Amino acid sequence: MGSVAEARNSLFVRDLGLSDRVVYRLIETREEKDQLYLMRYRAYRRNELIPASEAERYGDHYDDAPNALTFGVHIDGELCSSIRLHLLTSEQRMSYTAELFSDVLHPRLDQGETFIDPARFVADPEKARRFPELPYLTLRLAYMACEHFNVDTGLALVRAGHQRFYRQVFMYETIAEPRQFPNALVEVGLMASDFRARHDQVLARFPIMRSSAFERRKLFLRRGERQSSPRGVVTSFDRASTASTVPNS
Repeated sequence: MGSVAEARNSLFVRDLGLSDRVVYRLIETREEKDQLYLMRYRAYRRNELIPASEAERYGDHYDDAPNALTFGVHIDGELCSSIRLHLLTSEQRMSYTAELFSDVLHPRLDQGETFIDPARFVADPEKARRFPELPYLTLRLAYMACEHFNVDTGLALVRAGHQRFYRQVFMYETIAEPRQFPNALVEVGLMASDFRARHDQVLARFPIMRSSAFERRKLFLRRGERQSSPRGVVTSFDRASTASTVPNS
């Protein structure tokens, strides 16, 4: 029998009406950041993950790290979810994950291993109820980044209750036990997946993770190269590949 995650994905990929309404957009302007920080705050407070703040905004200094890109997922023009992606290399090690689990990751970075570290995955609570596909649509950005930057490993900081999802979809494994997340009321464990070794299996089980080289280039262009390009990228789901039935586990 297939998992709940597989069942949801199977229903979604057979009905691609939503894909034409989804736009990935890099969050850069002051107004966009303010909207994002407000959404983060409301979502985190709703789940009692952070203490209350008079500003009702939640951001951190890693939002502006040189190796970070923060994307918003928009449906019908509305910001529904967001994720921040860090490219970690031996020369670029700036992220909360690399700080919190420095004893685990720095030796691997020293050996030349590369990572995509997704962080601050958050969804507007109301939009999350309306669009149960949001976890797939949002984490698809991390999967595309792994492919675009040709990294060795995908990472994830995950609460205990969410680890099953990452195992089922991305075939992640826990590589470090939970630790207290800075400035939050929650512990997170460190999970990882060998991107190249698991790539074909993930795409076979969850075809929504497929993407075109064109889409990836448009999303991950360097800042200087993006000046003449549109900032919003409409998703380019391969209808032929995503229409297939997701196999049972």
